[in-house]
Amino acid sequence: MLPSSVNGNDILLDRTIQWRDRVTPLGLLRTGTAMDLPSRPTDAENRRASAEGVAALDRAIAILDAFTTADRSLSLAEIAARTGLYKSTILRLANSLLRGRLLERLDDGRYRVGPATFRLGALYQRSVVAIDILLPIMRDLSERSWESVAFYVRSGDVRTCLYRVESKHAIRYTIREGDVLPLLVGSGGRVLAAFSGQQGEPYETIRKTCTCLAIGDRDPDTAGVSAPVFGPGHALLGALTLAGPSTRVDAAFLQRMRRPLLEAAARATRAFGEDASMLDQASLAADA
Repeated sequence: MLPSSVNGNDILLDRTIQWRDRVTPLGLLRTGTAMDLPSRPTDAENRRASAEGVAALDRAIAILDAFTTADRSLSLAEIAARTGLYKSTILRLANSLLRGRLLERLDDGRYRVGPATFRLGALYQRSVVAIDILLPIMRDLSERSWESVAFYVRSGDVRTCLYRVESKHAIRYTIREGDVLPLLVGSGGRVLAAFSGQQGEPYETIRKTCTCLAIGDRDPDTAGVSAPVFGPGHALLGALTLAGPSTRVDAAFLQRMRRPLLEAAARATRAFGEDASMLDQASLAADA
């Protein structure tokens, strides 16, 4: 119940006046007893503002992507050359990246990636489960080739099959998850050895092409092709192998599958947070 001396209209009027007086300093204009509210942005204006915001984010990402694992720092001119952005645009966006500690400016005026990127990388690594990354990629490669696909990891002088996707053929190369094989025979083992620093041939060639083709190397009845998968800091995580019976999987078939295999290895490497440009280049060279 309202007090007898005050009616509902009086309270409503009083609250309206209080609200009007409170918001007037923020830009609402009063003319007599009426207030002119600022016009709302049109849909076109909202879309334009949204597009500009997305474009600015894309440019900021391009600045960070300009850095490679070989770069300790980059000058403003180097960032401009790699991104195609105007220097004035880079300077404006760099200020935001500096505030977010995604970028650092050194005493000589050069830029380097900031400590916040390390935190984001650590968060990503903790959230990554290898099987969630590798199995979809392995299934895609198996679907494309109709052959078996395995992922091997090194353990001392041997290698272990960590994951496996079976061929669709009734007759297939069979290996089980957890099986242990020699390191220095078979395409998967030779890739692991090559990118662990094994000297001489065929390891020098494997490092140049990022692949190893092997027919009857470990088993006279099997053939396969393998490529490395890398993680942060270019650490070797394992070898991705496509293999099958040599009666069906011949040299010509393995040669045709080099590019799809390298594309799969690059996709996995990027998913683990590492630069895959070396694998991308090898993939482009595979057809040549």
